[in-house]
This record gives sequence, C-alpha cells and structure tokens, in this order.
Amino acid sequence: MPRQAPEPSVDLATFVHQINLAARVSSFVQAFATRLTAFSIEYGECGVGAYCLGGCDPISSHSLNSCVPAPICKSQDYQLTSLDGITSNTEYLGDASTSNWVSSGTPKVFNNQVLLTLSQDGASSSGTLLASASYVWYGKISAQMKSSRGNGVVSAFILLSDVKDEIDFEFVGKDLAHAQSNYYFQGITDCRSSPASMAMLTNPDDNEKDLAVDGSTFDSYHTYEVDWKPDQLTWAVDGNVMRTLKKSDTFNKTTNQYHYPQTPSRVQLSLWPAGLSKNGKGTVEWAGGLIDWNSQDVQANGYYYSMFKDIKVECYDAPSDANVTGDASYIYTKNDGIESSVATTNDDTVLKSLLGTGTDMDKDYPSAAASASASESAAASDVATVPGLSGAGPGTNGQRGSSGDDSSGSSGSSGSNAASGVSSAAGSSSTGFVQGDGGGAGNSAPVKSERILHGSIFAALVAIVGMLVL
Repeated sequence: MPRQAPEPSVDLATFVHQINLAARVSSFVQAFATRLTAFSIEYGECGVGAYCLGGCDPISSHSLNSCVPAPICKSQDYQLTSLDGITSNTEYLGDASTSNWVSSGTPKVFNNQVLLTLSQDGASSSGTLLASASYVWYGKISAQMKSSRGNGVVSAFILLSDVKDEIDFEFVGKDLAHAQSNYYFQGITDCRSSPASMAMLTNPDDNEKDLAVDGSTFDSYHTYEVDWKPDQLTWAVDGNVMRTLKKSDTFNKTTNQYHYPQTPSRVQLSLWPAGLSKNGKGTVEWAGGLIDWNSQDVQANGYYYSMFKDIKVECYDAPSDANVTGDASYIYTKNDGIESSVATTNDDTVLKSLLGTGTDMDKDYPSAAASASASESAAASDVATVPGLSGAGPGTNGQRGSSGDDSSGSSGSSGSNAASGVSSAAGSSSTGFVQGDGGGAGNSAPVKSERILHGSIFAALVAIVGMLVL
C-alpha cells in the first residue's frame, strides 16, 4: 500500500515526532514478537503428536477438535527439589496425573533447587522451559525464584494460553532491581499506534510496567504472584500488590472486545537468549545488549541459570456463565478464542502415541510386522511429532524405544520407554555447580542433547504489524 504524505496542516516538528514514535513502536513489536516466540515453538496449528498437545492453537488448526483437550486446573504446591514430576516434551503424551511439568532444554538440580540453563551450544542453546501439564483458568499462582543475570539473558514466570493470552513476570538480566509485568490478549500488541494517535503516544508498550524488587532478583529468592480473576488481575512481589488491572479498563472499541487474558493457560518457567545477534535490534536493545558468553557464570558452570524452588497454584472456580459438562479437561467450542467459548468436559487428554492427534487419539506406532519394509519405516520417520526434532517420535527413527534402548531419546533416570508418560526430564543432578560468586566442586552427570527448533511460527506477526506502523 502506498504511504500517504503528511497533511499540510501538520507542522514539521509534529511529523518528525510521529516518525520517531513509529520507530519506537516498530522496535517494540519486533521485541515482543521475539519474546512471545522464544519458548513458543510448540505453538500453532496441530500437525501430529506433541504439536497437538500443550500449546496447540485450536483457532489456527484444521478444526477446533484437532488439538487434544487440555488437562483441567489442579491446585497444588509444586516443590521443585528434584527432576521428579518433570517429563521431557519428547515423552509427554498429555497425562497430567503422571507429570507435573513438561520440559525442553536442560533443567538441572542443585541443592534441592531446579535450575533452568542457557548455554552457547548444546541442548540448552535456546534456553530451558518448564510448562505445567495442567492448565489454569483463573487462580492464584506464585513462583519462588531467582532470576539469571547478564545482558541479553531473560528469565520468565508467565501464564500463556493456547490462543496466546498471556500474563507475565519477566526479568531482564541487565536490571536486577525490577521485574517487568506484562499482559496480552491473543498475542495482540495493543499499542494504539495509528498515525492520528501517535503524536500523543508516550509509551508504545502500555501493557508493560516495571515493578520494583527489594534487593537483587539474582542474589535472593523472591516470591512473585499473579492473582487472576475474571474481572481483575494483580501482580504482587513478596506479598505486596504492585499492580492491578481491571478487565473493564481493557475494552477495545475497534474490536468490540475486552483485551484481557481470559482463557485456560499453562504456567511457564523459562530462561531464554534475547541477546543474540540473529534477533532483531529491538529485542537485543530491550534485553540490554548481546550475551557475553565469557561471563563469570558461564566460565564457572558453562551456562547461565535461573533457579526455582516452589510454585503454588490455587485454582478458582470456572466463571459463573461457563459451559460446564465435566471436570477433566478444557476445550474450545467456538473459534473466537474468548472466555465464553471455553467449556469444561470429561474428554480424555492422553494420546496413545506421538502419532496421535485430537481427532485420532488412539493412533499408535506401527507394529514390527506392519513396518517391516524400509519404505514404511522411512515414511513413518518423516513425520515430525515433537517441536525441534526432525524424526517422527522420541527416537531418531520415529519409533517407540524399548526399555533401556538408547534410541528412545530418554535421558531421564527412569530408563522407561519414550512417550510412555514417565516423570523424569532430560537433565542432571549437578554437584559441580557454582552459584553466584561462590564455589563448588564435584562432577555433573552427562546430558543427552536434544535439537531445538530455532524457527518461529509467529514470523508473520512481525511483518504484518510492521507494515501497519510504517
């Protein structure tokens, strides 16, 4: 679309101001898109397997029932003292009764605390993510944690729904005195950045507010809490409410909707590399610059880290007007992705294998007899079932491994078959970890690498919104 010249009534100073604000908005959109996708590689339309589990967007998929129903909220105090209850995304099939968290990257354990790691290469080169197996549809959720530190390194404790509603605590490693609070509705960067309003725009990211933390976010444990209700949302630090958002204040006249997080979400804990040269300029600047891979923490341990000790989830009742027909799972009944389209049901949440989908949940790997020919075996292995892995399953050939079979892709302590609902993640119990300026000795168990997909399924978001603001 051709760009329109400014009207003669607009003076030069105002026009220049508008151009500068457009650049700020464009940089913000670029940064937001990268932040949104850093640990959302599983998000998007259902294909098969893990793509149809947690993070599967029913609106973008072939049909609303393409995605597997989401496990309903479960009030619990998750003491993160070991890797028990953490299952790799190469093994998880949707059974929230056997797994509390689904991992990608490399979680580790040190002194009864779970570490999320970020290294320059290897399994955690894209960082590490823990996503709750159960969803939350309104509730009080808290995390006792220490952030990472250093330019370009971002720690996060967020709620993220399958249709991209989002509630955030984010910690930029360059600033250890603040937590950033954010919220989004369906991934919309609500910047109100039309040319008519840009001259009055003072902060392109009205959704984001910095919250002061008493002491260092890296050196000391702090408790960060989200109290999410149908009509109000609060962010608290160490028991002190620092920000309140009312749903009534989020009404958007253009879309005639409340731009308020309102759909079942997973709790996500993450550490990710915003300061990479391949990321957009806006992202790198927001994160404080490029990552220093020769920093004190990397030299001491080989990676950056954030630490988590306790996650508490208190589930609230479904909204008063909710469509409640069961108490096992959440599904979407309409494609508008708002609160009224969510229903609670008794629908099953567990796939038989990573070849299943929401419409064919019992699909299993072919038997040895059925896949005897090389062509059949090759065809099976060409199907991607886990984000970031090129094969059709947890093994390199897309087949379910047998117990103790190294091709299963499982590096957890159980030694169980891949994709069998085991509750131990790829990771290690590290005794050679050095925390902060302290020391440590010992050795670390070896960790099997998993390839993580670096592409983003939201790349179009940057292009579309970028055109709108220019």
